[in-house]
Amino acid sequence: MDGYAASPEEMELLGRAAAAAAGPGMVIALVGGLGSGKTHWVKGFVAGIGSGAGVTSPTFGLLHEYPGGRLPVCHLDFYRLESAAELVALGWDELLEQDGVVLAEWGDKFPELMPPDTRWLHFSIAPDQGRTLRCGD
Repeated sequence: MDGYAASPEEMELLGRAAAAAAGPGMVIALVGGLGSGKTHWVKGFVAGIGSGAGVTSPTFGLLHEYPGGRLPVCHLDFYRLESAAELVALGWDELLEQDGVVLAEWGDKFPELMPPDTRWLHFSIAPDQGRTLRCGD
């Protein structure tokens, strides 16, 4: 899943490609600063799952659910959460028990709550203003 995107559309293509390998119960943590491409990647992922839902950043809503595809997708943003207890109160444990895919932006804020098999994606802005994506811890 490592890659480079010169545009938001290219980042969405990387997300679409990742969706092809998605399975029930998968948790993906998206790590990177503001504007690094996380939400564009999610747009592509949700489209690649087959959902026609419009994707927006859950920064203020904290949680968006996208049904209608091969798998349901729960998209969370931990940015505004102050504590792990807030995440648990949102129903984190229940989300992890579902058969869909959980995508967690700013997943590194509460690594202690992430399952051991979480897939970690690291997003960054490249010197040429493109975006890079790296997989791994």
